[in-house]
Amino acid sequence: MKIAGENVYIPDYAAVVEGAVSRLVEEGAVSGRIIVHRSIVQLLELFALKGRGVAFAGLKELKRLGELHGRGLVTLEITGEKLRIRGDEAEEALIMEANSAVRELAMSLGGVVLTGDAVIYDLCRSLGLQALYVSRREEKGLLFERYFDEETMSVHLKEGSFVVAKKGKPGDWRYLRLSEERLSREFVERVASEVIEEARRRSDAFIEIDRLGSTIVQLGEYRIIIVRPPLSDGWELTIVRPVKRLKLEEYNLPPELIKRFHERAEGILIAGAPGMGKTTFAQALAEYYMRMGKVVKTVESPRDMILPDEITQYSKHYATLGELHDILLLSRPDYTVFDEMST
Repeated sequence: MKIAGENVYIPDYAAVVEGAVSRLVEEGAVSGRIIVHRSIVQLLELFALKGRGVAFAGLKELKRLGELHGRGLVTLEITGEKLRIRGDEAEEALIMEANSAVRELAMSLGGVVLTGDAVIYDLCRSLGLQALYVSRREEKGLLFERYFDEETMSVHLKEGSFVVAKKGKPGDWRYLRLSEERLSREFVERVASEVIEEARRRSDAFIEIDRLGSTIVQLGEYRIIIVRPPLSDGWELTIVRPVKRLKLEEYNLPPELIKRFHERAEGILIAGAPGMGKTTFAQALAEYYMRMGKVVKTVESPRDMILPDEITQYSKHYATLGELHDILLLSRPDYTVFDEMST
């Protein structure tokens, strides 16, 4: 349906926080009138006050849409009633309620729902609503990936500072400056938003922790720590990538030690200074036992070990210690790897 001769599009929560709407406008796939339900704006403001990284990405998307409106590429409108929030609702429940309001608005106006959620898309179609599923964008490389080469272990981005990378291998590395100019806050925020948007799209990515001042993301093989004010004095990203995955046999350990691992290992403590390869060795050990036909599970926070699908990785962040205790006792794995003694 058109209003005043314009196509009408109404984005849901996922489409906004993933930055999909502005991208469609810039690509020419969407034009006319974009109506954002006020409940979506309300949730973005609420979650931003709680320090949720996805909310910052969503607010930036609204800013981009406002700029596109100013350039005459689209008409932006915010309408609808705010949600009645008691304060004890789960965030996912609030998002579901806002998305329901989006569908009701689309039904009343005859507009097209823009969604980045396949389930919501199918639901809209079953209700007789027009919907456009925003599939993930074509891979063009993320902004931070330009700083990585084969020997890069980690990249450090901080507003007001130079780009710094750790290159080498565990136990033998060096810091190198990669930029000629200091980074602006705008650039670091843009990298952070891109990471969060990508984490919501990809099946091999997840947001492990999202709290006031910090967000931890696992994006494929990259572990990304985003820190922002008020926790820090500026926006900062630390992006860590394992340089190489080793098998236990590649460590050239004494045969006596390998035999003990194989026959009667009853508790193994891996210790060393930061950057010495503790997690890399733990990965190799976990895979070694898996190849022996053993059931292996890990307890991590965050889940940053790169392991085969046969090994289940549990997150301490999403469960109480009692719950993890029950799961491990009842599932009875042959070996459990605790990454960091704090877990």
